[in-house]
Amino acid sequence: MHFSRSLKVRFFNKSLIGLDRMPIKEKRVKGSVSAGPQRRNSLPLRLKVPEPPARPGESPNFENLILSDAGAVRRPDTDSQPNDMQELCYSLVRVIDDDGVAQGPWAPNISPDVLRTGLRAMMLTRAYDDRMARAQRHGKTTFYMKCTGEEAIAVAQALALDPEDMCFPTYRQQGLYITRNYPLLDMMNQVYSNEGDPLKGRQMPIMYSARDHNIFSIAGNLAVQFMHAVGWAMGSALSGDTKIAAGWIGDGSSAEGDFHSALTFAAVYHAPVILNIVNNQWAISTYQGIAGGDEAPFAARGIGYGLPALRVDGNDFLAVYSATQWAAERARSNLGATLIELFTYRAESHSSSDDPSKYRPNEEVSVWPLGDPIERLKTHLMKIGEWTEADHEKLHAELAVEVRDTQRKAESIGTHGTGNGPSPKHMFDDVYKEFDWRLHRQRQEAGF
Repeated sequence: MHFSRSLKVRFFNKSLIGLDRMPIKEKRVKGSVSAGPQRRNSLPLRLKVPEPPARPGESPNFENLILSDAGAVRRPDTDSQPNDMQELCYSLVRVIDDDGVAQGPWAPNISPDVLRTGLRAMMLTRAYDDRMARAQRHGKTTFYMKCTGEEAIAVAQALALDPEDMCFPTYRQQGLYITRNYPLLDMMNQVYSNEGDPLKGRQMPIMYSARDHNIFSIAGNLAVQFMHAVGWAMGSALSGDTKIAAGWIGDGSSAEGDFHSALTFAAVYHAPVILNIVNNQWAISTYQGIAGGDEAPFAARGIGYGLPALRVDGNDFLAVYSATQWAAERARSNLGATLIELFTYRAESHSSSDDPSKYRPNEEVSVWPLGDPIERLKTHLMKIGEWTEADHEKLHAELAVEVRDTQRKAESIGTHGTGNGPSPKHMFDDVYKEFDWRLHRQRQEAGF
């Protein structure tokens, strides 16, 4: 590489590369000027290590949360420019108030039937989670992850999207599958890794795949699904299709490089995609501040990329539905991607291998200021006269029976360590589009 003389002077100027701030020992040379005094910092340098507001044994503290009143945040037009809505990254879109009343411009025009469908899907998701978590404790599966407290996110977004839109979830969006009517029995069979496992034993429990329901396979390497969602959305636009994509990522995974690559492509090419950051306050045992959540809301990361971004109450079914609908309209109108931070709380452990009592107060769940998403939607439905306590108890009992009966069917096929698992012959399937003759020979040699 060649530089002009002027470029060389500017490039190697010590003030530009910081040499004038480096300590220089005084050295007097006859006839020369002193190099000056040695420069030192007046204070020792130190790093900031983010700490959660409370640790085990301390009182939960949510005083510093940025929470807007229900109905207080403005709803911009869907064709608004990102620069005109930057304050929405620092406020919180909320609709349902403490009394269950829908407030403000984000209140969606949604029928009671859809609300009841959403409530049922959330309750079914929680009942399924509880059953599978107990099954893991009984040794019937090796691993499980619950989404307790986060059900409104997956369910409301599934209802706000078109069933043909492609979803790229993480392992805590069980509600997507349930809302899109993916068979509960298939989910259980995959968790048990039995002969009925639709993935033939090739995946960890809870890493579902539902191509026929337009849900991409869950990946264990976190953050990659954000790039997949953007790439799929770009492909949809290149082919002149009408389907959009949606991707989900956790607060901790947003610190991965794939997150930033995805935002770059989404912003530059106006990809028709909704990029969701589920901020549930904890990444395994790591406080969300480690990923940068204390410096600015995660939604604010969209500002640097020129993306419109929203910060939304993830425990408010109506707010999640409305924000997703708004972002989907932008994508379908060729206005590009939207970044949504869904502010929620992981009420249970990270996984069956985790003990949250080691790193946060047990009482945090009960004092989380945004409440339980199921109870909040239930209260809203009762407030508008479309639900009763008796309706709720009846549905709760019906779903418990549905999940129990489905579990019995799954366990009759087998559980981890009992019954027949997927045959090893399946390792040769689905490698190539057309079954290669060499694979056929290898299968024969293996005795299958």
